[in-house]
Amino acid sequence: MTAHSTHEVSPGDPPYVHHMDSKTAYEAAKFGMWLFLATELLLFGVMFCSFAVYRAMYLDIFHVASQHLSKPIGAFNTAVLLFSSYMAAAAVDDAKKGNNQGVTKKLWGTILCGLVFLLVKSYEYYDKWQHELFPLHPNFSKNFAHYKSFFGLYFCMSGIHALHVIIGMFVLWFYGVRKSSKGRFSSRYFTPVELGALYWHLVDLIWIYLFPLLYLVG
Repeated sequence: MTAHSTHEVSPGDPPYVHHMDSKTAYEAAKFGMWLFLATELLLFGVMFCSFAVYRAMYLDIFHVASQHLSKPIGAFNTAVLLFSSYMAAAAVDDAKKGNNQGVTKKLWGTILCGLVFLLVKSYEYYDKWQHELFPLHPNFSKNFAHYKSFFGLYFCMSGIHALHVIIGMFVLWFYGVRKSSKGRFSSRYFTPVELGALYWHLVDLIWIYLFPLLYLVG
């Protein structure tokens, strides 16, 4: 069943779609998002399995290499993302109540937390470059070749996760903040906020697995 067009609607009303009532559209959108999240979990699942295999092969090397990661910094970023998920969930609750001002504030709070996470991660990357532990550093292969299996996976997994954080920030702004600032959400229409929050919760969930896997592996 395909939607052909939409009509202008009043703020707080769900977009009208030909041949599909609002409840069906909501269920279809939510099902589609869950399917998408499942593919994302498969992507990271492959990387988690690769990490487990290489760790079993190079256990001592992984133990030593993990000591070069800062556990307090990793824990701080974990707390930031957990708080951001709370803000995203609160934004959904406000959207269902028609509190558009609350949605705007809480989504901006979530986006700010994402920015803090990325800044901290950038500092970590810079620190690894300074210590010649960054795979692209000219001295990395010469001085730390035996660490490449760990740090190759570390930068791959954390880098792809950081990309997901950036995408999540854009989604929350584009589909959430822009609409809430116009008073679009109500008890009848809150789907974009809910789906955006679901994506953000996935970003948080993946990091909850990455933190102990990378920082506490030793």
